[in-house]
Amino acid sequence: MNDSYVLPTNNSVPGLFGQDHNNSSRNYSQEYCWGKNQFNSSFPASLIAYMSYKGIEPVYLCTDEDNNVIHRYISGSTLYRIDPLSQNAFYNFEASFPAYDKFYTGDREKIDLVMLDTSETDTPLIGLEIKLTALPDTTTKNFPEDRYSCEIVVRPPTINFIACSICNSFRTTEEKDQLRAMLNTVPRINHWEEPDEVLPHYGKILESVLKVSSYLNDRQTPLIVQPVWKSKGRNSVLADDCLDVFVWSNLAVIQMCNRKDSVSSKRITRPMRTIIWIYLMLLEYSGVYGQFDYRRIVRLHSYNIANDKAYALSGTQTYQFLKCKELEHPRISKYEIKNIILGGGQNLLSPERRFDAVIVNSPDIFE
Repeated sequence: MNDSYVLPTNNSVPGLFGQDHNNSSRNYSQEYCWGKNQFNSSFPASLIAYMSYKGIEPVYLCTDEDNNVIHRYISGSTLYRIDPLSQNAFYNFEASFPAYDKFYTGDREKIDLVMLDTSETDTPLIGLEIKLTALPDTTTKNFPEDRYSCEIVVRPPTINFIACSICNSFRTTEEKDQLRAMLNTVPRINHWEEPDEVLPHYGKILESVLKVSSYLNDRQTPLIVQPVWKSKGRNSVLADDCLDVFVWSNLAVIQMCNRKDSVSSKRITRPMRTIIWIYLMLLEYSGVYGQFDYRRIVRLHSYNIANDKAYALSGTQTYQFLKCKELEHPRISKYEIKNIILGGGQNLLSPERRFDAVIVNSPDIFE
């Protein structure tokens, strides 16, 4: 437990645990900051701060040297690269992450949360995607409780951030040459936009990406924060064991696409396309200009699939990755939500999505 942090005593102003107008880009006294798009990232950020205060570490999904996804734990301070409750920690939402900006051309993509250290002239520490997910999802809600899991949807900007995080480990000329050597095992493909030309070589493309992933095993970095909120099966009622946090490393996210049910010999699927995108981004970066055109790669290599999302995994598919005691019994009680949402903030929520709606319709947890 963080003994240096003083719990707030003035709960008359709407707010979130560990955040206020001094250390967050969002002012929670304004109703706008409780909208669905804001709440789904700001609440998880404070949930991590609250867990850190209690000495509870999120589950960290990372990979071993054979690219197997394994579970460890990661402290809030290690995840944020700063104590979440430090006076020097600043929560910057929907911001670009300068450490990645130099690797790709075009407009800057914003990431859900960038943690800053204000003692070092607002130095950006880490950029994180946040995906608040329901437990169980529609594909697992009829299963026994120990088989519940969550759907996760990954958008193209996340693939851009994966590629940038890998490029960040190959910055010198020698390192770029080493990266290119790992990628050059794929036979020459003249028309990458044509599925029939790419599909026969997909195995080599995947092998190259996995070779890079294995090489970076000891340098992986957190990328996706996936908080889960649990309901009682098919009912819109919060379970007593309600909240927990899973964190995916950049390399573990790649493994979401490396499943037996994600590969086809007849067509390029969304997960396969994602691996191809990563390969092309890394290949372009390792070339003459040291940058890749993320939007062009996504646009020209759609393979007759809409680009609204990179891919999605249902609960039955994420279960193999998330299965653990924390998934079956999340460690934060629904009665602790009142310690995270402060000053009547729940009254400013717009119940447009399930978690907002369930909180609004659960006034007893704030009594």
